[in-house]
Amino acid sequence: MHLLDPKNDFVFKKLFAEAPTLLAALINAVRSTEPSVTVVEVLNPRIAPEELAGKYIVLDLLAQDEQGRRYNIEMQVRRYRAWSARSAYYLARTLSQQLDGGDDYEQLKPAIGIHLLDFELFNAPEQQGQAIWCFELRDRTQPALKLGDELQLNLIELPKADRLGAGTPALAAWVAFLEHWQEERRMQQIDYPPVQQALQRIRDLSADAETRRLAFVRERALRDERSELRAAREEGWEEGREKGWEQGREEALAAMLTKLLSRRFGPLSTVTQDRLRKATAEQLEAWTDRILDAPDLEAVFRHQ
Repeated sequence: MHLLDPKNDFVFKKLFAEAPTLLAALINAVRSTEPSVTVVEVLNPRIAPEELAGKYIVLDLLAQDEQGRRYNIEMQVRRYRAWSARSAYYLARTLSQQLDGGDDYEQLKPAIGIHLLDFELFNAPEQQGQAIWCFELRDRTQPALKLGDELQLNLIELPKADRLGAGTPALAAWVAFLEHWQEERRMQQIDYPPVQQALQRIRDLSADAETRRLAFVRERALRDERSELRAAREEGWEEGREKGWEQGREEALAAMLTKLLSRRFGPLSTVTQDRLRKATAEQLEAWTDRILDAPDLEAVFRHQ
């Protein structure tokens, strides 16, 4: 039987949302130097039908442990242009959404991001020996001094971690599972029980016809997204080359963004088209980055 890919974000979310003990094991493997998490509640287990077919989104997991700490866990298979800005935004939102108006800041619990990347984010020569990263609020001149525990972002570059054999045995087992789930001999060599349980869950999910159908719907949406972005960029930059780089840069950016916005939100009004024509290159680039996460057209332009 052909097994579903656990890096498909629908499959990933279904795998862990319905097995919080496995999610706790993954969190503990990533944060091996921290006290173990024993109880995890998934706060967003439901996957809406429109999310499966919707492009430019990532199906994430929002979980909470027994101390109230919140975790934003994502499987990411594509790299956004504004990757760091997007990740910082969602991590900050995980923190800020804990409070309502008038609540005491002392009620805030740490917001911890765990992003599993199916690509290499840091590829400079001096960065090739590291695949596991942890970013926190620390002083620039005295990095041992941490401002607090409120924000933490953990990144695992899966291909690099697999190549380096990085991490504790538990984390290395999770990396091997995510990178080599189809290789039966490789999987038999892993004696870490949570990964063996995850592999069995993948087998069970793969045997379910409806889950396989929904996984295909999600993969098709992601494939269409990649095709649209590539086609729009190629068309836009070709128009720019024909007119000359300096003269055509803004026109090319505007043309590319017009195509992307139309494909995602439908026909554009004359007001929006005029706004795109009059925008600077910097504005157009910023709006292009936002289209991946904006829930509606106005959200693309909300921040100037």
